[in-house]
Amino acid sequence: HAIVGRLVPEHDPVYKVTIIPRGRALGVTMYLPQDDKFTHDAQYLENQIAMLMGGRIAEELVMKHKTTGAGNDIERATEIARRMVCEWGMSDEIGPIHYGVKNDNPFLGKELTRTSSISEEIGKKIDNAVQKIIFKALEKTREVLKENIDTLHKIAEELLEKETLDGKQIDEIIRLNTSKSKINGHDIANGF
Repeated sequence: HAIVGRLVPEHDPVYKVTIIPRGRALGVTMYLPQDDKFTHDAQYLENQIAMLMGGRIAEELVMKHKTTGAGNDIERATEIARRMVCEWGMSDEIGPIHYGVKNDNPFLGKELTRTSSISEEIGKKIDNAVQKIIFKALEKTREVLKENIDTLHKIAEELLEKETLDGKQIDEIIRLNTSKSKINGHDIANGF
């Protein structure tokens, strides 16, 4: 997560990563926006999805198999992609039509008893558009991590030793190990 979050443009800066379990999470990557944001563009959201897929792709590249560890990340990424398509009109295939459901509480039975107002054809188009966004993000994540596999291993080593790294430590590891000349649009030779 931390590597992808630092190397894709328009992503909020990572300020801490830890392998210490928090609740049901096996570890946490924390990031904060530099400025208050009230709206987000499609690239920002696509990069959020790419960052969320960092753990899954790292599993594939390093361990050569998949685990349940990325379950919450996949759920969050899918929710962002679905909202991009169904609520925010960010899919050329679907267009600026709202297909989302808001303010319904499934505990009151509304979700269970509602009949869908979306046709099967539109439902398939929505699913395809969501899948397209997710798969594009997966490829971006795979590309970033493959190009920076040494950085991935170095951050993993440091986390095993220290359990928690702050933003400056992460940036320094990336600066010393990355094959890219820029991080989030900043020249890494001149610091961040």
